[in-house]
Amino acid sequence: MAVHYWTALFLLLSCLFCISNASAGDADPDYRTCVSECEISGCVGPLCFPQCNSSSDGGPWYIQEPLYLQWKIWGCQGDCRYQCMVNRESERETLGQAPVKYHGKWPFKRVLGIQEPASVAFSVLNLAMHFHGWLSFFIMIYYKLPLKQDRTAYYEYVGLWHIYGLLSMNSWFWSAVFHSRDVDLTERLDYSSAVAILGFSLILAILRTFDIRVEAARVMVSAPILAFVTTHILYINFYKLDYGWNMIVCVAMGVSQLFLWARWAAVSSHPSNWKLWVVVIAGGLAMLLEIYDFPPYEGYFDAHSIWHAATIPLTILWWSFIRDDAEFRTSSLLKKTKTKAK
Repeated sequence: MAVHYWTALFLLLSCLFCISNASAGDADPDYRTCVSECEISGCVGPLCFPQCNSSSDGGPWYIQEPLYLQWKIWGCQGDCRYQCMVNRESERETLGQAPVKYHGKWPFKRVLGIQEPASVAFSVLNLAMHFHGWLSFFIMIYYKLPLKQDRTAYYEYVGLWHIYGLLSMNSWFWSAVFHSRDVDLTERLDYSSAVAILGFSLILAILRTFDIRVEAARVMVSAPILAFVTTHILYINFYKLDYGWNMIVCVAMGVSQLFLWARWAAVSSHPSNWKLWVVVIAGGLAMLLEIYDFPPYEGYFDAHSIWHAATIPLTILWWSFIRDDAEFRTSSLLKKTKTKAK
């Protein structure tokens, strides 16, 4: 049973979410003037930022800031943009105008320096649910289900699911980091880790839905996909971060595994098929949150963060399906073994 569909959606929607970095807010002349003046003075009205005075030799302050300041706290440029955005949105609210995006993002309120606190919190919860699911799967395989004489599992996909669990946790970790601080490095790490889990999920979907158990056949299926995913990750990191091409790649891999799982659920007699249907259908419905994008409620909860929240129960159900599949396959193989012994 390969990857669950909503994890594929995670990358697809991330690709769609950040295709353009230019927005109505940062094109606003008042906002631009505010940022330009702050770059010179280090102040927005009565509020001044000490880190803006870190350069005294006339060079650009945003280049000369110490690296630890750029990472641990918001730098001068980030603070100028944020405060100008807050002031401009306050003015727009007074005039009865709707919020607009700035540099590709809605005007979120920071919490402890975190750029999108709700998305970060839900990403961390998803990571925790994946860890719990993977750990419970590990315990069930090696401590609850029968093992072969060489202490290996009867379930043929156990190793693949271990890799899947680690890649999923890695992906949600970088999602949390990216939503904490959207810079070039965190963006590339988020995209790369998401592409990795999406590609591996596609491999899992093919192997499980077609019940491929012969090692040579598995290699023949996996090698081309692994080569393509690796090449794509290298391309977006070291050549060009092409949002349009990245979206095409993500959509192709995501839709492919969606159809694979839907086809398998329709024709198989697996006792836990209903869990798979719930994950696929609910994941598809959750996608509407990204299509119907809306500003953050109270400055925290936008459509994207709520989508992150929706994936939490789906993660629990998905790992429950994985455990059921391991138990079902182990039981079937044991029955075959006993039949042959007779």
